[in-house]
Order: sequence, then structure tokens, then C-alpha cells
Amino acid sequence: MSEPLRITVISDVICPWCYLGKRRLESALEESGVPATVSWLPFELNPDMPEEGMPRADYRAQKFGEEKGAELDAEMKQRGDAEGVHFAFEKLVHTPNTRRAHMLVAQASDTGLGDDLTEALFRAYFEEGADVGDPQVLINIGEQIGLDPELAGEVIRSEAISDAVATMESRAAEVGVTGVPFFIINEKYAVSGAQPKEAWLEFFEKLQSEEDPAG
Repeated sequence: MSEPLRITVISDVICPWCYLGKRRLESALEESGVPATVSWLPFELNPDMPEEGMPRADYRAQKFGEEKGAELDAEMKQRGDAEGVHFAFEKLVHTPNTRRAHMLVAQASDTGLGDDLTEALFRAYFEEGADVGDPQVLINIGEQIGLDPELAGEVIRSEAISDAVATMESRAAEVGVTGVPFFIINEKYAVSGAQPKEAWLEFFEKLQSEEDPAG
């Protein structure tokens, strides 16, 4: 391909399918050799979550029921293991409000660190059980990937950035995004869901043939 693909991912940092989808996309890009730039836009799975979050056991029981929630976690862990994503659901005791995390990703994206921060947030939450709604936890994670901690603190306290994130989320809803992950490629193609690597490889081949019909 003559130019790197521009891939925009709409996701939430506590969405296991989003973490899985990220890894599958990366695997396909690596195998195919297709160049790409990846950016991230916010989506809150729980827009009405209290600012302080809530115990995950209560959240899962309310959403799925205790038995079904445990079954879903076990299934997701198997899927993750197959992709090199090691979900440690037993470490997750708190379901956070993710607005601040999205605010920090928005800021990090301005300096080219959005993908690094998103990866760090996924890893911290799903593999280490970190509360990614806690301001100090977010500042620490940001510092690990090169964000200035003082600036990070200012960002996650900013009403203007919070409003900007809300606006981005509303625009996603306006174009019909109701679930995540949701991928927009070159502002032209839409791919919904954590597609397997093989589906991405097929998609890349299709794009290549469209770009070079005689190839």
C-alpha cells in the first residue's frame, strides 16, 4: 500500500473485547506487513457509572447475574489466552468510571502516545487489576509511558477536556456506533467487533486489490 492505513478505534479501556480486538488487529498488521497508524476515540460502556465506580461483583451481578458473569469471564479468558492476552479477572475488584482515562488518552494522543497509553491502561486493568478510574493510578500509568505527571493531573481535572470527550462520544453515537470495539479505516470503511486476524488479513487483501487492480 502506498500510504499507511489510518485506523481509528472507538473503544473503552474496560472492554475486554476491545483489548482482544486490539491484539488481533496488531497480529494481522504484523503478519501482513501493512503499514498503519492507529488512533483511539472514547466510548463509555457505563456512562451513568458513579464517578467513584462500584464493586465489580455488584456490577456484574446487576448486569449479567453472578453465574452468567462468571461464565462469560471464563470464556473470555480462554479467548484471551489464545491471543496472548492474559485476562486476570480474579484480580478485578472494582469497575471504574472511565471518563478520566479517556481524557488522558485524548491528551496523550496529541503527543503521539495515545496507542501506548491505551495499551498500558488495558494491561493495567485486565492483567494487574488496577483501578483505572483512580486519578493517582492514571497519573502513574501515564508517567510510565512518558507523560508528565503534573500535566496528567491537570488533564484529568479539566472540565473542558471532560466536555470534549463527551462531545466525541456523542458524535460516535450520531453515526450509529452502539458497541465497541468499532474500527474506522481511512475514514471510509467501518469494521465492527473484535474481528479475528484472518478477517483482517482478508480485508487488507481487498484494500490492496482495490488500490492496485492490476496487481
